[in-house]
Order: sequence, then C-alpha cells, then structure tokens
Amino acid sequence: MKQIETAIRIENLFAGYDNIPIIENISFEVLKGEVFVIIGGSGCGKSTLLKHMIGLLLPISGKVMILGENLSHAIGKDKNRILQKIGVAFQSGALFGSMTVMENVKLALIEFTNLPGSVIDDIAWLKLQLVGLEKSAFLKPGELSGGMKKRAAIARAMALDPSIIFLDEPSAGLDPITSAELDHLVTDLASSLGITFVIVTHELASIEAISDRIIMLEKSAKGIIATGTPEQLKNDKSNPYVYNFFNRTIFKGEK
Repeated sequence: MKQIETAIRIENLFAGYDNIPIIENISFEVLKGEVFVIIGGSGCGKSTLLKHMIGLLLPISGKVMILGENLSHAIGKDKNRILQKIGVAFQSGALFGSMTVMENVKLALIEFTNLPGSVIDDIAWLKLQLVGLEKSAFLKPGELSGGMKKRAAIARAMALDPSIIFLDEPSAGLDPITSAELDHLVTDLASSLGITFVIVTHELASIEAISDRIIMLEKSAKGIIATGTPEQLKNDKSNPYVYNFFNRTIFKGEK
C-alpha cells in the first residue's frame, strides 16, 4: 500500500501582526495531491494564515514546513529555493497590465532559470494550454474577462512546475458558470498533474465541489474549530456555527 506523503505541515503556529496573535497554536497537515480548503468568517485569520504559508510573513512562533523544509526559518537562497516549489495566484490576479498574458507567464522562467528563450516560450505556451488560454496569449490583462484573469494567474503560478499552488479567493467576483468552470480546472489539474492545491475561499458551492479536506477557522477561537470533508462538516451538528455555515441555516444546537 502506497504511503500518503505530506506536502505541508503546520506545527504549533502562532501568527499575527506586531507579536499580537490572530491565530494561536494551530497544527495541521496538507497531503500531497489533495485540494485543501481554508474557510471561515471575516477576520478569522484566513488571509493571515495564507501569508504565513507562502512566506510573506514570519510566525510569532511555530513552523511552516514545505515538503519537509522549514520555510519559517529559511533565509536568502534557501528561502528562494523553497519558494520555487510553490506557486501563488492572488485574488486580484496580480497580473502586470503592461505585459501580455504570455509575458506574464514567462516572467518567473526568465527570472529563475537559464533556459533558452525558445524553451521558455514553449513552457509558457504549454501552461496557457493547460488553462485554456492559448488563444489569448498575446492579449493584455485589461482585455481579459474576470475568469480569464484567474486562469492566467493560475498559468503563471504553474510556470516553474511547483508541487503546491495556493489560490486566494479564486471564485471571488465570478458568475456561477465561470466559477464552476474554474472549479473544474482546479480539480482537473490536481488529478491529472498531481498538484497540491491550498485554497482560501468562502464560496460554499466551490467548497463542496473541489474540497478533499477542509479546515474552518473562527475568530473568537483564534484557531481551527472543524476539520473534515465537506460531507462530514455539512452533517456535523456538534458545532452550530459550522453546521449553519454549510447549510445556510440557523441551528442553535441539540437540546
């Protein structure tokens, strides 16, 4: 029986700003190849956790382990080497407006590899094909729809063939059909390429469509209040807050 490997391990993490924790003493693992979703209400620490997991912020204490290496303690070349194992697509897309879609995807390859230009072009073209944007390669971000911008951001996040991709609110601002198409893209990339996805979202339809496992953060708890599959959390009445979130109802608990 093949052993399931860990892609990310969070150990006793205290995270916040100016040494004031928003998240206290959380630990969890993300397994290789799964679609792992982080959810919770406003101000619960979802974005803070994401920023720590991608190395934008340092923990107050605790560890962020990426493929067995401690990102929280890494500096300089060691940190850059670890960061090249991950890709990030931000909520806004964060595409450079003065560049074409193709040039946006090529940027990391130019910056971090010594590959010939023709090879870089071929790799970027392949990434755009994977997200269905090859016909838009020479358009500027301003000429793209919202869904196309999200796809372009995912293509750019895949440029260096990362093992892990982080998506921040990928369905935000999209209509239901475009959102469903993006969900299908994520699950297809995870299953066909074995990419591990970590996704921060509050879109219930997407959560149920794409998640292998979920953690739910809650502001007053300063941590994780539920872990499981969408079905497990939807049917678990042990925590009314979790049950209400997944069922869009008001349930005050068993009497």
